Amino acid sequence: MGQDGVDRAMSEVAVPAVATDLVVTGRDNKSAVLRRDQVGGVLTFAPDGNGGLTPQYNVDAAIGVLAPQLAGTEVQPKDATFSLTGGAPTVVPAVTGDMIEWRKTLEQLPTLLAQPGPRTTAAVYEQKPPALTTAAADKLGIRQVIGEFTSGGFEYASGVNIRLAASEINGAVVKPGETFSLNGYTGPRGSAEGYVESGVINNGRPAKAVGGGISQLATTLYNAAYFAGMEDAGHTEHSYYISRYPAAREATVFEGAIDLKFKNDSPTGVLIQAFGTGSDVTVRLWGTKTVDVQSIPGERYAPTDPNTVTLPKGPGCIASSGAKGFTTSDTRVITDHATGQEISRDTRTVKYDPVPIVKCE
Repeated sequence: MGQDGVDRAMSEVAVPAVATDLVVTGRDNKSAVLRRDQVGGVLTFAPDGNGGLTPQYNVDAAIGVLAPQLAGTEVQPKDATFSLTGGAPTVVPAVTGDMIEWRKTLEQLPTLLAQPGPRTTAAVYEQKPPALTTAAADKLGIRQVIGEFTSGGFEYASGVNIRLAASEINGAVVKPGETFSLNGYTGPRGSAEGYVESGVINNGRPAKAVGGGISQLATTLYNAAYFAGMEDAGHTEHSYYISRYPAAREATVFEGAIDLKFKNDSPTGVLIQAFGTGSDVTVRLWGTKTVDVQSIPGERYAPTDPNTVTLPKGPGCIASSGAKGFTTSDTRVITDHATGQEISRDTRTVKYDPVPIVKCE
């Protein structure tokens, strides 16, 4: 690299680039400024192989400085949603976005930084359609309850977590052919998100952990989807039977490891309504009713006796009187709502472990 090449790059590119600010004008008389002392984060040089320097323009760095200053002039796209005020779903219209296309706005960045001044360019706005338009929402056929389930009997701390998670999935829309994931929709369920410590099953026995109790919502959602005729896309039962749940028709979840999923294999959309009180949680699926569902519980057989576990007294030990394990099944029969003709009959067999007898000594 020769000194002449360096001097030429400085005099012809670098010095003019930092001579004055770059202003991008937006709507509402707002503007964004790339100050002259910020140009160094945008403009760099690399050897050109011929003894000189080639300017390199970091558009992403420029966007990082400018975009926040004009964010208030943009309109974010917003999907159509559904309101259940009045007891029936109505479409809340979508909002078409109006966003700055920053790469188009700054495609002449080298030329702009070479201008003696003033350096002003207009932001380029483009409309951004929502993922779910009003027209598309109208066509989803979300008009009646197709599956519903309520469960209760949880402790106070579990109720905090259940109601929080229910509020997060409330209003979710599952389009035809889409798969809903409980873990994927709620995201992390830790202290930072407002979840508290409550009951879980750990190593086959009762324990406590932040986010405990969400399996109650999972079971409630599973049953609502079950009776709506949704396709089971993956669920796991509790390791031992919990009496407030239907045997062989329940589900557990654990963040990052065990999920509850169902696929909307119907021709119309599905809206999830989920809400909790101090004593129970309800999930309703809204759509267009095309099937009827019957649950046939199986007999309980092959009982197994619990083991006894002795642990040191303390917060890590939760005493339990134990319970026998058993094997059972549930058969789901789906029939056509209009004709009554049987569509499918599927049996799921579940083996529940015994609940250990836990002594704290």
